[in-house]
Amino acid sequence: MPSTLVVYLHGFRSSPRSSKAVLTGEAVKALSTPDDPIEWYCPQLLPSPKASMDMVVKCIEASTHDHLVVIGSSLGGYYANYLAEKFACKAIALNPAVRAPKELASHVGMLTSYDTDEPYDFRPEYIDELKALQVESISNPSRYFLIAAKGDELLDWQEMVDFYRGAEQLVLEGGDHGISDYQDHLPKVLNFIS
Repeated sequence: MPSTLVVYLHGFRSSPRSSKAVLTGEAVKALSTPDDPIEWYCPQLLPSPKASMDMVVKCIEASTHDHLVVIGSSLGGYYANYLAEKFACKAIALNPAVRAPKELASHVGMLTSYDTDEPYDFRPEYIDELKALQVESISNPSRYFLIAAKGDELLDWQEMVDFYRGAEQLVLEGGDHGISDYQDHLPKVLNFIS
């Protein structure tokens, strides 16, 4: 019986409690059936990109799935590219940071997590760790689905569209970085998973 592992990677300074992660998790769990089981994995990522990817790769390799789908939001989308190329699996990118080392270089220092206000130490060496994970170009666009909002106030939607050229794309007029109307687009995400 085929089984699917869906890995959801949240954004920078975010958590598995983010609204997109929670909505996606509930919808994926509702899709799972005894005949077609879907395993859901949405970890709290660490400030260190290398430690985060080591943890996620270990979980993926320990799982007994037949199909793997990675979903990533913002920085999670950057990680999703890395994992999709490594495991040759499907990836869904939600307003992804396609050039994270450049985009996050100005954020080095002590920050707080969005959900908890806990201290978040983003160190200079993490930019080098991000560079080591950079995907220069996707090898098989048919494995990717991009949702990009033109109103993203943090990242350049045009850069996303160019990076995922040839992939399935949903480009939203307006919108914002968090994709506040994400629920409306969730059916397309679930469709791509299955």
